[in-house]
Amino acid sequence: MPFQLFSRLWAEYRVLLFFTGRWLLLSGLVGLLAGTASAGFLVALDWVTDWRETHRWIVIGLPVGGLLIGLLYHYLGKSVEAGNNLLLDEIHTPRAVLPLRMAPLVLLGTLLTHFFGGSAGREGTAVQMGGALADQLTRWLRLHRRERKLLLVAGISAGFASVFGTPLAGAVFGLEVFLVGRLRYDALLPSFLAAICADWVTQQLWGVGHTAYPVLAVPVQLSWLGLGSAALAGIAFGLTGRLFAWAIHVVSGECKRWVAFPPLRPVLGGAVVALLVLLLGTTDYIGLGVPVIVRSFAEPVPTYAFALKLLLTALTLGAGFKGGEVTPLFFVGATLGNALFPALALPMPLLAGMGFVAVFAGAANTPLACILLGMELFGHACGPYVGLACVLSYLFSGHRGIYGAQRIGQSKHGLWARQQGRRLRDLT
Repeated sequence: MPFQLFSRLWAEYRVLLFFTGRWLLLSGLVGLLAGTASAGFLVALDWVTDWRETHRWIVIGLPVGGLLIGLLYHYLGKSVEAGNNLLLDEIHTPRAVLPLRMAPLVLLGTLLTHFFGGSAGREGTAVQMGGALADQLTRWLRLHRRERKLLLVAGISAGFASVFGTPLAGAVFGLEVFLVGRLRYDALLPSFLAAICADWVTQQLWGVGHTAYPVLAVPVQLSWLGLGSAALAGIAFGLTGRLFAWAIHVVSGECKRWVAFPPLRPVLGGAVVALLVLLLGTTDYIGLGVPVIVRSFAEPVPTYAFALKLLLTALTLGAGFKGGEVTPLFFVGATLGNALFPALALPMPLLAGMGFVAVFAGAANTPLACILLGMELFGHACGPYVGLACVLSYLFSGHRGIYGAQRIGQSKHGLWARQQGRRLRDLT
């Protein structure tokens, strides 16, 4: 009897042991590749940003930078131009291994965008590099089609975690981003292992750090006034996230409508952005905008700061420049939270931190990842306020978002149930 019991248990658990051991190895490889790529990218991005800020005249060359990026993708990168949406489409409907050139193209395109003064982020670059590098293991190791989906999710998680230094948020982001309202639990282990490994590789192996944000002080006791303020702020953040996504899609659509030759679209967008920057007389609203984000936790910033960043980012990314949406969303959210301080019964730093993650939660439809992101960056004490803001932002952004390839796994409201299974870009 004991031998039979042991045989049954061994038959059950040897599969799990094999799965765990296999993904320890695969996720370690993904983390090493993504973490190394992110480390190199962050170092290069810091150099590019510092050079631009000491040679601000370079902004007048933004149309030239746009032309270089446009030509680069038109002649070498048509198959990978969809970027993050291509990754999500491959998870939903696998077709072919992602071309390896996706990684260097998005890296070069993003560095050119920041060098000349476009308003963009960095997560899109890290996620695409992580996904493209991870997918090469499918061919090199001859993995099964079923395993390829898990590998892509792990690559996304690794890229996100390593570029922001947030392994828990990165792991959940990979699980949450491609299917609105649902998580893919069979990818839990690969995603967490890859995210943790990639973050360690970036910070410990290569010694590349991240921006330090303050630990947020919160009211000693929860109150109806404080929670009501958080709820109102969450609604505002969700509507702003929806506006951000809409603005990028509108600019992209109009550029395609008026400019037939794709490489000329970022030339036009670059000219408009450069003109606006010159008229503003400041570079606060281009690039990543991290100095303004940090200031928004400590002192009042212009109430229109979030709107200017939203506009310049929509013009930059909508016209075809490369980079991510997330850091601009951090900027928009933090400065919006700062602007809401006089009207709401919460501390300014807390509102800035809530906006930092909640606008992103609404625009990307990833509330759980953003709650973890807030607690990893600002301390666990802010959890109730950040959580409420992220959940309401997610709800009030509707079935819209920055990633058109996302599919609705579970509608946000029963009245929208007929939209389940559809991609966001297919909704009217």
